[in-house]
Amino acid sequence: MTESAKRSWDMPVFAALMVLALLAPFAIYPLFLMKVLCFALFACAFNLLIGYVGLLSFGHAMFFGFAAYISAYTVKVWGWPTELGILAGTGVAAALGVVAGLIAIRRQGIYFAMVTLALAQMVFFFCVQASFTGGEDGIQAIPRRPLLGFVDIRDDFVFYYVVLAIFALGFLIIYRTIHSPFGQVLKAIRENEPRAISLGYAVDRFKLMAFVLSAALAGLAGATKAIVFQLASLTDVTWQMSGEVVLMTLVGGLGTVFGPIVGAGVIIAMENYLTTIEQWLAGLLRAVHAPDWLIHAIEALRLGESVPIIQGTIFVVTVLLFRRGIVGELVAFIGRWQTRGSQAELSVRPAE
Repeated sequence: MTESAKRSWDMPVFAALMVLALLAPFAIYPLFLMKVLCFALFACAFNLLIGYVGLLSFGHAMFFGFAAYISAYTVKVWGWPTELGILAGTGVAAALGVVAGLIAIRRQGIYFAMVTLALAQMVFFFCVQASFTGGEDGIQAIPRRPLLGFVDIRDDFVFYYVVLAIFALGFLIIYRTIHSPFGQVLKAIRENEPRAISLGYAVDRFKLMAFVLSAALAGLAGATKAIVFQLASLTDVTWQMSGEVVLMTLVGGLGTVFGPIVGAGVIIAMENYLTTIEQWLAGLLRAVHAPDWLIHAIEALRLGESVPIIQGTIFVVTVLLFRRGIVGELVAFIGRWQTRGSQAELSVRPAE
């Protein structure tokens, strides 16, 4: 499938996803959906950097988690309106991205990844010791003040649509970026950086701009999540969170438009519903009078307590067998199907 053919499907698919998202809270718990949207935006921001610039960051949690702290503190302690708190978290994440980017983009490959990891660890230890973060307890009971003074976001159902709008805005910014002349330069840098330099592009400046944009959108996701769950904690700024967003992007499809969204949905659903799936499966086996040893074996798996093991297994399988990710493999399959159809049509066409 050509690039233009892929792009022609993007907006119809996005519109279909938005329709489904508008109807989703009528069938699925809104708080779960908001968590998926926040992490989907986080994964899309990360994918902008690794999928379209070729820069692997092992420290993106510093933007996500630190923005959550800033948003939480400004809203709870300083009494700022919710929208200003979210903007403050996004702005601080962008500023942190400038500082981290100026340091990290001087290196490439694994060295870039290690520098970002080191910077993220510095931010983590700062959050552990800083007084305003609340240490191990974090910032709790963050108030949900009316958005713009009149939208009551204390209702999860109402707040879901606000989070959906934030996600859609972030996604469209990323989509416009990757399909702009700026985005084409980023892809050129990813494919062949020395050639981009030889063509006269200020490669470091382009990489820094992409890094800052990615950091800002990751901060937007983190700041929104803090308001959603009324909590900012160390969990969001740990290196494990950086690893989790890498997993989401790889599972969904690295360098694809919708891959990070699918990956975030799969990983978050796994974390929240493995125990439910285990109970449902055991109940189904009992209903069909399956052998007791099989039921006990399912219950002994304790799927809800084995999330890291299962995530690790999925990561290994994805890397070894499905390197394009879920969406990447689907797009490749459709492309092969269309190619076979075109070849079959040409083979049966009568010779002139």
